[in-house]
Amino acid sequence: MQSDELQRWRAAGRLASRARDFGAELLVPSALLREVAERIEGFIYDHGGAPAFPVNFALDDVAAHWTPSPQSQARLESGTLVKLDVGAHIDGHIGDTAMTVEVGSDKHRKLRDASREALEMVINLAAPGVSTGLLGEAVQQAIERHGFHPIANLTGHGIRRFNLHTGISIPNVAERGGTVLKRDDIIAVEPFATDGAGRVGGRRNSNIYRLQRARHVKDPVAQKLVETIRDRYQGLPFSERDLMRCHESPREPLRHLLRRKVVQFYPILEELGRGMVTQHEHTLLVTGGGVEVLTR
Repeated sequence: MQSDELQRWRAAGRLASRARDFGAELLVPSALLREVAERIEGFIYDHGGAPAFPVNFALDDVAAHWTPSPQSQARLESGTLVKLDVGAHIDGHIGDTAMTVEVGSDKHRKLRDASREALEMVINLAAPGVSTGLLGEAVQQAIERHGFHPIANLTGHGIRRFNLHTGISIPNVAERGGTVLKRDDIIAVEPFATDGAGRVGGRRNSNIYRLQRARHVKDPVAQKLVETIRDRYQGLPFSERDLMRCHESPREPLRHLLRRKVVQFYPILEELGRGMVTQHEHTLLVTGGGVEVLTR
């Protein structure tokens, strides 16, 4: 990897980690989540980057995929378990990181420790020549040692420039084979632990969207929005809140694009046993002898 490219990956990772830590301090009882999301995303813009995806708040038994709409009045309550997932990019070079914050209580410390320690196990194990199946086994063993279940149908993922999910998947359970890591691979490892069934599903709109296909639509306002999404996000996810930065009234044209299947939403992923869920995530660069944690 060229030195200037490496510096952009490192800068994006540092910015994502700073934004994550900044956001974690805002997760207090009665906090309005829409305002928290806007402050975190504003922090990323103010420090020379852009969000790689809308700030995610997954509460309690939700494992992933929810961000506040512009109209949301959702506030945090004491005892809520928040998965704060933050991404920042610099010219498409992405840092993706997450942590779990328990608001105003410490009831689920062991569950939080399970996903955190599973992540550290992967960091210590990952290196060129190591298979992703072996990493999944390490995650599963670490979480089960704490008496919990890994979420089997969620995985970590490879990252490339302007591409959050490449062909590499890092499972949370043991798998035979898998992809063999090589030097300069960039991966996001994100163990999920639960006291529930260990699987997620869902169909509800998370307020997080992606451009499915940039085809022409007849409505001129909606067509202009397609062009804006294509050029501004370059394949990365976005929210209605994001669109309000560049479009005065995006709600109706966005709905039009959803109906026309030009834009698709990410579903809210809920734990199928209604168990509580924790998550920890870092972006890793595979080096000659191990990994460099870009989002520490």
